[in-house]
Amino acid sequence: MLNEHELRELARFIVPEPVVSLYLNTDSTAATKDAYRLRLRNLLKEIDLPLDVAAVQDYFQTEYDWTGRGVAVFSCAPQKFFRAYPLALPVPDLMHISDRPSLGVLTRLLDSYGGYGVVLVDKQGARAFLFHLGVLKEQEGVLGEAVKQVKRGGASTVVGGRSMFAGVSRHVEEVIERNMKDSSDFAVRFFEDAHIRRILIGGTDDNIALFRGMLPKAFQSLVVGTFPMSMGANQSEVLAKAMQIGQEADEKRENTMVNDLIALSAQGADAVIGLDNTLDAANADRINTLVVLQGYQQPAYRCKNCSYLTPRPHRTCSNCGGEMYQIPDVIDVAVSRTLRKGGNVEVIRAHQGLDQAGKLGAFLRF
Repeated sequence: MLNEHELRELARFIVPEPVVSLYLNTDSTAATKDAYRLRLRNLLKEIDLPLDVAAVQDYFQTEYDWTGRGVAVFSCAPQKFFRAYPLALPVPDLMHISDRPSLGVLTRLLDSYGGYGVVLVDKQGARAFLFHLGVLKEQEGVLGEAVKQVKRGGASTVVGGRSMFAGVSRHVEEVIERNMKDSSDFAVRFFEDAHIRRILIGGTDDNIALFRGMLPKAFQSLVVGTFPMSMGANQSEVLAKAMQIGQEADEKRENTMVNDLIALSAQGADAVIGLDNTLDAANADRINTLVVLQGYQQPAYRCKNCSYLTPRPHRTCSNCGGEMYQIPDVIDVAVSRTLRKGGNVEVIRAHQGLDQAGKLGAFLRF
């Protein structure tokens, strides 16, 4: 399954021959398999690259099982290059031909749904899940000492003291605290091994608060949401809730990020907004995080010699004097260049301020 490392490898694949990028929605809840096959044939009719068409057709006829909700395929027959990524999430139908793979769609999916850790906690133990691109990749659990129930209305046996939970003895409180500490240690190991980028916590308010407080600060900062859920919930319930909470949290994070980007660029700080300024930053390899509105495409011009980018037509490059030629989508090129240079890309679903400010911007390095 696609990960960040593979995405950056795709970004480094730049060749003089045409590269076919195909995205196909295969969500069975929206249409039939035959309807998607027809869409595929119509997309392939748009290109005059027989070897690549044959490679794509062979993949769908012999390898793709049509059980996912989307698929991304990249082909460059002269380079003997072919990559296919079945996806558990829907994608827009798209055909793109350039000198490199078109990665905007995959970047958005990884940004929104990649590397989610979910942990369910109670007083005795925890269950941890890793969801990546809508698929459960791993799950583990830990179970501590049983917590004995006390009669309703009981109180702490510690004179002058207050229990963490009303109606429990000091011994029970110690058991709960020990279990929570074991659960947090277990979760940290799980998150570290899985390279989690975002964490969601499920349980009661009291259990979530106690568990979260025991996490190291580095992991507390990764918590993007909490929700009520029992330890006995099945993985489908956990995934559905994780997707819902994660998307809501991501929208808040995106909104904050874009507001910061617009404010910093207005102050002349280490941020730029708009196509011209962002391409200038890309030409200087200064982009740390590229921020782009989902679906934004823009033709532009690129130098054959030094790859200089400009939105305005020029016959010769102002940077090196080389020949300029038109490209259909400079946004995809900027995404690819940012990833190759070790930067990050944030694809924003919707933001009125970013839309009005030019649909594109970047946080800068040095």
